[in-house]
Amino acid sequence: MDEKIINSILKKYRKEIWGPFITAIKDYCLISEGDKIAVCMSGGKDSAILAVLLRQLQRHSDAPFELEYISMNPGYSEANLARLTENCRLLDLPVKMFETNIFSVTEKTEKNPCYLCARMRRGHLYSYAKELGCNKIALGHHFSDVIETTLMGMLWGSQIQGMLPKLHSTNYEGMELIRPLYKIHEDAIIAWAKHNGLEFLACACRMTENAVIDENASKRRETKALIRELKKTNPDVEKNIFNSIHRANVDTLVGYKLKDKQCSFLDEY
Repeated sequence: MDEKIINSILKKYRKEIWGPFITAIKDYCLISEGDKIAVCMSGGKDSAILAVLLRQLQRHSDAPFELEYISMNPGYSEANLARLTENCRLLDLPVKMFETNIFSVTEKTEKNPCYLCARMRRGHLYSYAKELGCNKIALGHHFSDVIETTLMGMLWGSQIQGMLPKLHSTNYEGMELIRPLYKIHEDAIIAWAKHNGLEFLACACRMTENAVIDENASKRRETKALIRELKKTNPDVEKNIFNSIHRANVDTLVGYKLKDKQCSFLDEY
């Protein structure tokens, strides 16, 4: 791997990227000795920096763990597949690619194709990771994803719902999902990519190519714009949203769900 890319993370972006990455690993106990982690490579900037960070951590960690770099081809165009492959070569990541027909399936549905795509991707990734003997899969969700998802849930989903830094799989026994980028802002990742002259895939699905945009995707863009607007008068708005899901005062909630059971404040009033 180009040493300039590594040095930029450890030096120029140490405060914005490396520091928050290590903090998340420690605060949420994301990695343990003996883990075998499947790093899921989508071709985007987030999964790319995730792979680079985990590889660097593996080299210096006192608790040995294994990494498998996996990538799924859901039906990418030749150009997008070439870009993904070239970036993995540039970053010196020994990726194991496997094929699926997800795009062929999702392009036939008119309702929530992005949701269906995400669900199918997750299932295929879990399955392939388990075949490789992994006990965890690592995804590239970052700080900005966390706060946007929280706000979207309140404004359009009528629920207060966060995004956990790790969770057990309900369908694949013994498997766990981790999000090591949990405390890294998306702006820092974008700056890192630009600094190193790296170009990654955004959403590379056929829906995007055909300008068929899922409603949830547009709501996320709307939420990003809302947060940017709020930051103009409240620079701490992102941090406040993030901290709110760590400091939820359940005593003040009228209703809440616990272990799939719907509860009311009247139950213990």
